[in-house]
Amino acid sequence: MKIFIAGASGAIGGHLVPQLVARGHEVVGTTRSAAKTAALRALGAEPVIVDALDPDSVADAVARAEPEVIVHQLTALGGPADFRHVKRMAAATDRLRTEGTDHLLAAGRAAGVGRFVAQSNAMWMERTGGPVADENGRIEPSPPADVERSVAALRHLEEAVTGITWADGIALRYGGFYGPGTGISAARDAVMTEQIGRRKFPIVGGGGGVWSLVHITDAASATVAAIERGRPGIYHVADDEPAPVRVWLPELARALGAEPPRRVPAWLVRLLAGKGPVDLMTRARGISSEKTKRELDWAPRYPTWRTGFTDGLR
Repeated sequence: MKIFIAGASGAIGGHLVPQLVARGHEVVGTTRSAAKTAALRALGAEPVIVDALDPDSVADAVARAEPEVIVHQLTALGGPADFRHVKRMAAATDRLRTEGTDHLLAAGRAAGVGRFVAQSNAMWMERTGGPVADENGRIEPSPPADVERSVAALRHLEEAVTGITWADGIALRYGGFYGPGTGISAARDAVMTEQIGRRKFPIVGGGGGVWSLVHITDAASATVAAIERGRPGIYHVADDEPAPVRVWLPELARALGAEPPRRVPAWLVRLLAGKGPVDLMTRARGISSEKTKRELDWAPRYPTWRTGFTDGLR
């Protein structure tokens, strides 16, 4: 198939593009930066520079590509972890998940694509129910005020994509990425790796928030499966061991050769960083990927972060 990947130069794109090319697909990949076109070409994609927030730029690129499938992997995540930059990243990503999604959908409909696959996120599953949610779970309807806009952007993306009738609309709720090219890797300049090494990524309160993690190559292979075999709706993509922060974070620090994470009272983090980060660290729910494994015939190479942290960070 001919596949148009919006955001192909991001963390998952570096793994998704070569997997698709290896399976015989033709890939057109977008980037905002001319400096990244050579890297995309080296991966096997035809690069194209697109401003995802400009509807004419998006429409022209999609019309020229004439794809059968659009894959929406647009985010603005990356760079330093200082508070101001994180806020700018979040605001830019929110726009890509709202305006960017709408532009891609309009362009896809005009071009007659048959399938639209989009990146969602599992970190904001509704905070009621057990520690693990399946695809029947919804995005949290009443998040903390400081993250309300970002959670609403996720909700918009999922509803817009899965609500289309002119193509198969699929939203992939990914767990937290780790592995080469992500914020958690053996590279010392990886954002979370650097924070963990400086003991600036603490266990907040009791650390009871349950996170689901997924190695970046497994996230890419699940995306390939959704592109090739997915049905309209939502799929979860994570490994088989959701775990509280207080369990997996010390193991990650150990795998990175760092000192154990500090423990910080929730009230202090709430005062310094807001309610959203506290909620993630103390109330998050994990996800089950059983539907994805069953319907898409997918299995993660790293079924648990325990082996992933040991063998998959490089």
